[in-house]
Amino acid sequence: MQFDTKIAVVIRNDLEAWQKLNVASFLSGGIAAAFPECIGENYEDGSGTTYLPLIGQPILIYGADRPALSRALERALARNVRPALYTEDMFRTTHDAANREVVKAVARADLNLVGLAIRAERKVVDKILDGLKFHS
Repeated sequence: MQFDTKIAVVIRNDLEAWQKLNVASFLSGGIAAAFPECIGENYEDGSGTTYLPLIGQPILIYGADRPALSRALERALARNVRPALYTEDMFRTTHDAANREVVKAVARADLNLVGLAIRAERKVVDKILDGLKFHS
C-alpha cells in the first residue's frame, strides 16, 4: 500500500542503544498525538483478545549526526512542517513538564538534538531528509 504521507524518525547515531529506543518511542508518540488519523484499528487475536491499535503506516528510521539533525529541523520548519523533537537534556528529566522546561531554556540554534520525527507529504519529507540514510 502506498501512503500519501511519510512518517520519519531521525536519531543521532552516537547514542546508546537504550537512548535510541527511548527517543524513537517518545517521537512516535508525538506523531500519534498530533495526527490521530494515522492510528489504525484495535488488533484482535484468534481467541478474541483485543489489543491496542498501532500507527497504521510504516515509520522510517534514519540516522544522523548532530549537524544533520539541525539541518533537518531547519528544513522542516522552512517547509511549515512541525516536528516532534528530543534533546539530550531531556534524558536528565523525569516527566513531561520538565522536558518542556529544558527545551524552552535553549534557543533553537543551540538545541542539542538527539532526535526528530516528522509526518508530511512524501515528497516534502524526502526533501527535508535529503542525504540521510536509514539507521543501521
